[in-house]
Amino acid sequence: MNYRTAHPLRSVTLDDVRGAQKMLSGVARTTAMEGSRHLSQLVGAPVQLKCENLQRTGSFKLRGAYVRIAGLLPEERAAGVVAASAGNHAQGVALASSLLGVHATVFMPHGAPLPKVSATREYGAEVRLTGQVVDETLAAAQDYAARTGAVFIHPFDHPDIIAGQGTVGLEILEQCPEVRTILVGVGGGGLLAGIAVAVKAIRPDVRIIGVQAEGAAAYPPSLAVGHPVAVANPATMADGIKVGKPGVVPFGIVRELVDEMRTVTEDQLSAALLLCLERAKLVVEPAGASPVAALLASPDTFEGPVVCVLSGGNVDPVLLQRVLRHGMSAQGRYLAVRLRLTDRPGALATLLGVLSGVDANVLDVSHVRTDPRLGLSEVEVELHLETKGPAHCAEVGQCLRDAGYTVIP
Repeated sequence: MNYRTAHPLRSVTLDDVRGAQKMLSGVARTTAMEGSRHLSQLVGAPVQLKCENLQRTGSFKLRGAYVRIAGLLPEERAAGVVAASAGNHAQGVALASSLLGVHATVFMPHGAPLPKVSATREYGAEVRLTGQVVDETLAAAQDYAARTGAVFIHPFDHPDIIAGQGTVGLEILEQCPEVRTILVGVGGGGLLAGIAVAVKAIRPDVRIIGVQAEGAAAYPPSLAVGHPVAVANPATMADGIKVGKPGVVPFGIVRELVDEMRTVTEDQLSAALLLCLERAKLVVEPAGASPVAALLASPDTFEGPVVCVLSGGNVDPVLLQRVLRHGMSAQGRYLAVRLRLTDRPGALATLLGVLSGVDANVLDVSHVRTDPRLGLSEVEVELHLETKGPAHCAEVGQCLRDAGYTVIP
């Protein structure tokens, strides 16, 4: 394979992916494939988790970034590379550039998670915080490339990037040769396209399904009209797949080779992330959990053995805390209630006694006394409770009503 800078619309072949695999030997890890008994029981067939969250830099992005930068001409390397990213691509470009001795400048938005900014710097890149959203950061990076001659490393819309990501597909076939279905989270489409190229060339019978967050699902409308279209204001907690428009190169491959595209909700993403943490003991970011979310949403619609690609594990601790609480709430394991009490000694103790009687664990209590909606002798109380599922939540609510409390919506 010739990794010289290529025309961006050239196709990607199995030989390209195999060439990328040779190039990545000793650079990218062959990540583990872990079985999930819980998911297997749910699906009624073996389910395996492809753990790219355990890859160097915490995601699959190193694969494509290294292949792309390694294929630059000497004069291009001398000019350096530039990228724009809120996290995973930034770290992949930073480490790949460091390993290849190429100067990297990475533009990241203000407000990018501090652990990701710090990691990108530690991998050797020069980080510039610019813009509030990734689109502004991307424009700044492209302007920098035009002014300096640095090579812009696109996160998904280049054949070498796709070939590098496709090595995940070769590993899946080696580790689980009997696979029948592969689920892959999708943003711009580079990982999905690469896996599809590798797998369909060897095993055309394998069903490949892309998974997008419902609030950032640009592929379904794009596939419907036959070309990439943008989704206005994409919104999802899964920042790794929060992409408003498919890449031109991956879109063509996805349209030709991918069997189906599904979407998942924020509640489903939260539940999947929580399951990965509790049952598989794997820290996975929301984007990486999206294939598991699709599996949980409709487990009886997949032919096994099934492989879910956990694409990344770079989740900000603050976001992780929020997502876990959201996931627990979606499963009925966390309940927030507001109600009004007479502001007198012992009123709160009486309320807590009622909750104790129904075995609800109080995590937090807050009072509001200065609200114009409250009477002179009233206080509003918000409680955060640990519960045991939807049925227990209903039992707690009924117990409060039976005790004479009015729960405020």
